[in-house]
Amino acid sequence: MNLAGRVAIISGASMGLGAEIAERFVAAGAMVMLCARNNSELEVQVARIFSRHADARIESQVADVADERQVDRLFDETARAFGTLDILVNNAGIYGPMGTIDEINWNDWVKAISINLMGTVYCSRKAVQVFKKKQYGKIINLSGGGATNPLPGISAYAASKAAVVRFTETLALEVKPDRIDVNAVAPGALATRLTDQLLAAGPEKVGAALYNRMKSLKAEGGTPLTIGADLCVYLASADSDGLTGRLIAGQWDPWPFSEDVKLKLANSDIYTLRRIVPADRGENW
Repeated sequence: MNLAGRVAIISGASMGLGAEIAERFVAAGAMVMLCARNNSELEVQVARIFSRHADARIESQVADVADERQVDRLFDETARAFGTLDILVNNAGIYGPMGTIDEINWNDWVKAISINLMGTVYCSRKAVQVFKKKQYGKIINLSGGGATNPLPGISAYAASKAAVVRFTETLALEVKPDRIDVNAVAPGALATRLTDQLLAAGPEKVGAALYNRMKSLKAEGGTPLTIGADLCVYLASADSDGLTGRLIAGQWDPWPFSEDVKLKLANSDIYTLRRIVPADRGENW
């Protein structure tokens, strides 16, 4: 899983999974542009990576992915710093407001959709414009449990992450002739700052079931960040060429895939979002 000579943009790279992805990319030889909304936190991550990889080629740019002008500047600065772009990792995301849909702040709900979904789509649009000229590229969208399970109390997160997966599947088909691979990653249940936000909201807003699950997750430590980050490295590398339009779970799925499995995936609906019909559950009505 060699990324030598490749240039990547990683959003939401100032903490947690995004920061881990950035370091793994650098370790694999990539040149990386880190972006996030908080400059001081970005600087901390840049310094941390340099302390471990003295020869790293990294830059950082403050950018809110929900702001088109800031995203435009991010891509312009990446071209200026590195001359090209090969990989986009759409990691930036928030939970949004917590509580029932009739009680949450509506503007906060819309903001979560703007960051999680619209930010992913607009960054992908910018990347595709570059990748089509190269006839090659990789887009990796961070999704997760919100895409495959209903999450009462954090509906903006659940809805946006499900939409990200369907967008991933759709875009993958649009750009397949241009040799651009587009995949989504479920990194597992992570114990990050977002987990702390759910716990702080309390069971009355996010529900007892989710609250208790997050409480146990916090105590146990959650899925290691390295699993999701290493999956992103694989999906960014030539080893995954041709694998596209899938939602892959870092903790549960048997990646990296052989060429034979990749061919089978290309001709199936495995690792995709699909409607369950009665026959799928042994019913004949």
